Amino acid sequence: MRVLITGITGFVGSHLADYLLTLGDVEVFGVKRWRSRTENVDHLQGRATLFDGDVRDPGSTRRILAEVRPQRIFHLAAQSLVSTSWGIPAETLANNIQGQVNLFEAVRDLSLDTRIHIAGSSEEYGLVTPEELPIVETTPLRPLSPYAVSKVAQDLLAYQYWMSHRLPVVRTRGFNHSGPRRGDVFVTSNFARQIAEAERGRREPIVWVGNLEAIRDFTDVRDMVRAYWLALERGALGEVYNVCSGRGYPVREVLDLLLGMSSIKMEVREDPRRLRPSDVPVLVGDCRKFKRETGWEPTIPFDVTLKDLLEYWRERV
Repeated sequence: MRVLITGITGFVGSHLADYLLTLGDVEVFGVKRWRSRTENVDHLQGRATLFDGDVRDPGSTRRILAEVRPQRIFHLAAQSLVSTSWGIPAETLANNIQGQVNLFEAVRDLSLDTRIHIAGSSEEYGLVTPEELPIVETTPLRPLSPYAVSKVAQDLLAYQYWMSHRLPVVRTRGFNHSGPRRGDVFVTSNFARQIAEAERGRREPIVWVGNLEAIRDFTDVRDMVRAYWLALERGALGEVYNVCSGRGYPVREVLDLLLGMSSIKMEVREDPRRLRPSDVPVLVGDCRKFKRETGWEPTIPFDVTLKDLLEYWRERV
């Protein structure tokens, strides 16, 4: 089976490639931008085929699809940072929406026999009331950031192409996920990096934080990519599925868990620059629909995820 991953150099894309290569009889291809850092996929040399390209360029996208002719596509290429989207809202929307349109149109133009996974986000739900918890797939979408708006657009665009053109898509709304290789702009990884640097004496023993009251539902990235695979293999075409653990952790508790793994005592201080114009207070999901239809279950405990993440940063610093 020929599988194409857009955004393969990213956190999730690289872990997905790792997982696919364990399945046997799967050829892995990836799209990377020429300026993307490749440390997440350097270990894949000789095992996966990477193409320089950009999904925002329709010609580049069509050229790669015509050469690979994949039977499965995992569309992960996106501007994926909520915080960054506040500074570049237009670029976030253009990147995430136009890239997906180019992908869909190339698939249609080439008449490819492929299933396409669209990686949505729990951020699409945005403002959720207490009585709506845990969040199910029919919970209203009330996005609270430009990034979230872009993911809603991707989600509904996929639904529209399924309904209008019967393009074989499956959509997931992944809740927070973490693990080794997570970029340090994300909360768990940022805390872990600060701790690792302080342990090595490269910074003062202070952890700078933003909003610690937000509650998030965390899944290990290695469980998440397995869910993405099952979504295309066992999910219903055109459907949308939550992928999550079903348990909410206050960010303060996440920080306490990591601090408990540190070899030194650290002080916690708030940095106003880390606070967002508007933040989603609680995101805890219900993925019974996905479990029922695919048999997926998360297998990696959250404390193991955090331990592996901290060890990843200890090795890097």
